[in-house]
Amino acid sequence: MKKETLGLLLGLVGVTVFAITLPMTRLATGTADAPLLSPWFVTFARAVLAGALSLTVLLATRSPWPKAEHRAPLLMAVLGNALGFPIFLGFALRLVPSSHAAVFTALLPLATAAAAALVLGQRARLGFWLCAAVGAGLVMVFSALRASAQGHSLGLEWADALLLGAVLAAATGYVFGAKVTPSLGAERVICWVCVMALPVTIPGALLTWPGQAIPTSAWLGLGYVGIFSMWAGFFAWFRGLAIGGALRVSQVQLLQPFISIVAGFLILGEGFEALTLGFALAVVVTVFLGRRFTLPPTVPAPTHAETAALHMPEPPTPPAAAPNAP
Repeated sequence: MKKETLGLLLGLVGVTVFAITLPMTRLATGTADAPLLSPWFVTFARAVLAGALSLTVLLATRSPWPKAEHRAPLLMAVLGNALGFPIFLGFALRLVPSSHAAVFTALLPLATAAAAALVLGQRARLGFWLCAAVGAGLVMVFSALRASAQGHSLGLEWADALLLGAVLAAATGYVFGAKVTPSLGAERVICWVCVMALPVTIPGALLTWPGQAIPTSAWLGLGYVGIFSMWAGFFAWFRGLAIGGALRVSQVQLLQPFISIVAGFLILGEGFEALTLGFALAVVVTVFLGRRFTLPPTVPAPTHAETAALHMPEPPTPPAAAPNAP
């Protein structure tokens, strides 16, 4: 098998793992009418699972401790990726289907690129900002139309505000993780983020442990987002970027919203809506176009360390092609 093909296959595995995060999170938390695991517990417990696996890897590889200058960016990544993204997503998915959330999380690559431009000073042309504005506008129109169709007043619903919070939290975490990836390495950054969260996530999981019987399906959903979404998926994704080339492999991210929608149908029985599919496609088009405007044509392609930096828990890629969250 050619290296390029293997890289694409591994990249597709990673993107598929991240895409299934949405229905699996909803499987774990349940709905507002039929709640299962608390979103707080899911957030803490999934990070504990990933943290235990990360600690094992760090000890086995005898990884050095992060230096003083690494700790603040890693802490920001903890707040954004290990805590902020999953808690916002967990509460949102109790209120809306995973297919609805897929439209919002499709904005994550553009949000990460915008955060990289603001925090890291990376250059983006006017065309990128126009694409970002169009993408955000499409999501707002989608939210208004969904609210109107359900008999609510036009405007941003509470669940949509939570989804935007999840996107902003993840994008912020990715960018601050990017600051330390060149010195620590992408996989070590992910592992250190999960381990640094343990002093909060272990007591948090114990304090929010469910007091009632929970069906096996919810526990399976939790196991998936802890072991695969927050940890194992990144290793396949990063390896795919390294083998097949970041710029080529990152294009498979454009499939992520649609994989989420299909997974929601297969796992949760959610229906396909023309409105959702149409807006997901429109947002993906803005992401595709926005990537073309992220860097001036004369700027060399980013190194693997730079591109991998923007794929921290959850979902990962160059500033203009960050994962759609896992």
